[in-house]
Amino acid sequence: VSDAENWYCECPKLYTGKLCQFATCDENPCGNGATCFPKSSRDAVCLCPYGRSGILCSEAINITQPSFSGTDIFGYTSFLAYSTIPNITFYYEFRLKFQLANHHSALQDNLIFFTGQKGQGLNGDDFLELGLRNGRVIYSYNLGSGTATIISKALDLTLHIHVIHLGRNLQKGWLKVDDQKNKTVTSPGRLVGLNVFSQFYLGGYREYTPELLPKGPRFKNGFQGCIFDVQVRTSINQGFKSPGTPEGHPNSGRNVGQCKDSPCSLIKCRNGGKCIESGSTVYCDCLTGWKGAFCTETVSVCEPEHDPPHLCRQGSTCVPLPNGYTCHCPLGTTGTYCEQG
Repeated sequence: VSDAENWYCECPKLYTGKLCQFATCDENPCGNGATCFPKSSRDAVCLCPYGRSGILCSEAINITQPSFSGTDIFGYTSFLAYSTIPNITFYYEFRLKFQLANHHSALQDNLIFFTGQKGQGLNGDDFLELGLRNGRVIYSYNLGSGTATIISKALDLTLHIHVIHLGRNLQKGWLKVDDQKNKTVTSPGRLVGLNVFSQFYLGGYREYTPELLPKGPRFKNGFQGCIFDVQVRTSINQGFKSPGTPEGHPNSGRNVGQCKDSPCSLIKCRNGGKCIESGSTVYCDCLTGWKGAFCTETVSVCEPEHDPPHLCRQGSTCVPLPNGYTCHCPLGTTGTYCEQG
């Protein structure tokens, strides 16, 4: 933007500097493979990878029963990703249990698990997914010639833990939820094989937006609560096994905590800050005037977050003084706030 003699960069949100060259995540404070997300132009939030927790993801946690926090305020879902399940083409059975974080989450659009592909080339839009919508469990698959869907009866929310058993043999699929009756479906078209190459996602997606996924699945949010004892078999004379290589071990994950554990009970945000939990990620939401991981740093009078904002005109430099601030004017301007030519 040029202003008579003077030019300056009008920076998009979360970027600062004369040329908008500074972003919060440039000096990434997050460790151990965490996703850095800019909370503001001065502060970052670390979205922790699987097996890590804490504000900078520095603490190791042992996860036996993963808890998922749904979609966080930054639009990311918490998830676990396991290696592709082999031999799933013609026959599979899955068993799992889950516990909802609250009754409200049962009414949302929540993904429990998913594997599929994005319709690349001749590979079609094959997918397999399980989710919750309007208090019911929904099981869908597409073998390439259309989607088959089974919707359970409404969940009995007085139960603390729900049990799901589902399967498919060629075109015929079935779903059993808690002690409801078994429901069946036959997929449309002629194709009988499920061709999926993606990892097996539990609780959410790695992708930032569900729109990037194949055409069928439209579960916008990640699961909220705990999912445990996930097991699969791909032949009727096989035993059930946990997904993953080695068995039971995910390849990756984000924002996953251990069930019944509250990281916020271990973290003290200072100066009126509030601890926010999102899976295994925790951060302090600071009151106006404070910033930093534990809200211990003050916001300087010249920083954009300061309330009220300084009045130095764009292109000039705000310099803090013991009481107040002064504006250093670029060539061609003068006045208290560099407002005069």
